[in-house]
Amino acid sequence: MIKVSVFSEEKAWSKRLKNTDIFFKKICSAFPEKYKFSNKKVSLSLLLSNNKNIKKLNKHFRKKNKSTDILSFPLNKKIKFSKNTYLGDIIISYNYLDKPKSQDLESFKKKTIKVFIHGFLHLLGFNHIKNKDYFKMLREETLIYKHVKSKID
Repeated sequence: MIKVSVFSEEKAWSKRLKNTDIFFKKICSAFPEKYKFSNKKVSLSLLLSNNKNIKKLNKHFRKKNKSTDILSFPLNKKIKFSKNTYLGDIIISYNYLDKPKSQDLESFKKKTIKVFIHGFLHLLGFNHIKNKDYFKMLREETLIYKHVKSKID
């Protein structure tokens, strides 16, 4: 079971997602079995942020002076699952996902789900530095997303 602790420092998130805790809980509960960790307690933190704050974090931790859609900070490079495993932290920028501003709620939710899955996979050790790793990660993202969409719609 995955527990997501959701924090928000950007008020605009609540205009698009009425209850962020329930939204992200639904996503995790719709993951394929291999990513549900059914007989374990797996947790992560999610900060719903904005371009200004994510840019500061990106500059401080990654030496990149620009905003981005998502940052993931895995607790460990190699995960050893035990009864209680903390995966790490994910930060998502509202401004990045809210483009174009004219997009409907469904498009916004779709982007949010995809970006969250991307960050989740980073916490599990996936990356996209090399081409082969990029395709492996993309395959997993697509698999999880299709599974989530089939359960949530």
